[in-house]
Amino acid sequence: MKWKNEAMEKLRRYDAMRQALRNIPEEIDRLKADACALRGATTDTTPVKGGGSRREEALINNLVERQELEWTLQQVQRWLCTADRGLAALTPDERLVLQRLYLYPERGALERLCSELGVEQSSIYRKRDQALHRFTVAMYGFL
Repeated sequence: MKWKNEAMEKLRRYDAMRQALRNIPEEIDRLKADACALRGATTDTTPVKGGGSRREEALINNLVERQELEWTLQQVQRWLCTADRGLAALTPDERLVLQRLYLYPERGALERLCSELGVEQSSIYRKRDQALHRFTVAMYGFL
């Protein structure tokens, strides 16, 4: 595993994961409301050729989708908790560099960082590498 590339990719996904943390519970709530709106499946008839009714299929699909989303929500929460611990281990300058380059990238971020921190690009790259290393070690332990 190329740890540096993996760390950069995690940081690039960070904002999307934060959005997912807000969106997934809303989707689960929507599915719960949809399930309440479905009429109950009839149970007093014998299924033809082993199949069920469309209502029964819709209820089962709804339940499965909610369970998958709840599992995904747990994974996103764990992922963000780990990433937040990694970010907390950084110095303010290191965090700023990673935020500008990966978390919330913008055009001309490198030049702005150079002027804000009063350093050359090579120093920004060194600080980035140090921050990525510290972030990765804080997330996973020793490399």
